[in-house]
Amino acid sequence: MKFGETMPTSVYMEDLDAFTYQRQLAEGSGIVLIPAGSIEQHGPHMPLNVDVLLSRAMAGSLAEAVGALVAAPIVYGYKSQQRSGGGNHLHGTTSLNAETVISISKTLTLELARHGVRKVAFVNGHYENYQFLFEGVDLALRELRLGGVEDMKVMLLSYWDFVDGATIAELYPDGFPGWDVEHGGVLETSLMLHLHPEKVDVGRIADLPPAQLPNYDVLPVRPELTPGSGCLSSAAQATADKGEILLKRATAAMAAALDHEFLATDPR
Repeated sequence: MKFGETMPTSVYMEDLDAFTYQRQLAEGSGIVLIPAGSIEQHGPHMPLNVDVLLSRAMAGSLAEAVGALVAAPIVYGYKSQQRSGGGNHLHGTTSLNAETVISISKTLTLELARHGVRKVAFVNGHYENYQFLFEGVDLALRELRLGGVEDMKVMLLSYWDFVDGATIAELYPDGFPGWDVEHGGVLETSLMLHLHPEKVDVGRIADLPPAQLPNYDVLPVRPELTPGSGCLSSAAQATADKGEILLKRATAAMAAALDHEFLATDPR
């Protein structure tokens, strides 16, 4: 391949050469998506990088829908909380402090602005990341405005927020345990069965009742409150078909949100 020729196209920025990236950025919607995951235990039936795999896949599906590009994912996330991820004390979970997550989201926002990007969306796959991603973006936008950049806009999306009530009723016919105990449960396991079935060992799913946790946090953490499996609800009813439904419907709802915020008034 000679200088000036382009590599095969992909929505994933890390797959592209610098010249193809520049061209696709100019010719597409101008939106760049940043997946944000974590390295966190997801029970005995799934790998530690579930949040990375799912946020990247969600971002890829969304990019196809709106003509966006997907930046390389944020691999590590903020500390797993006992009431939403089993807890930071569990083996394998490897986390960042708040200031590091804030610094990463701020830096990535500034770097994309330096590339000329003015429409960015973080696609979050780890519940605990959200407020620290928000803080980093806010600090970046303040800095950009001081430097004269007034037209930068950033969205923060957690994909489970785009699963509507009708889909929940359809996929959880025996009752929805709630997002707070869905860690390692039907949602994530179904998506993994659809997107990465080779990484799920269904024979090791712990079919246990939802975790019974207090409505407060206590430090130091009390390990006995977290189920031995690390999962906060059962994934026994997870299927690849449910994962396909979740991916399609969350993608469509997120695409509508991006269209509303980024594309509806964009002349391109």
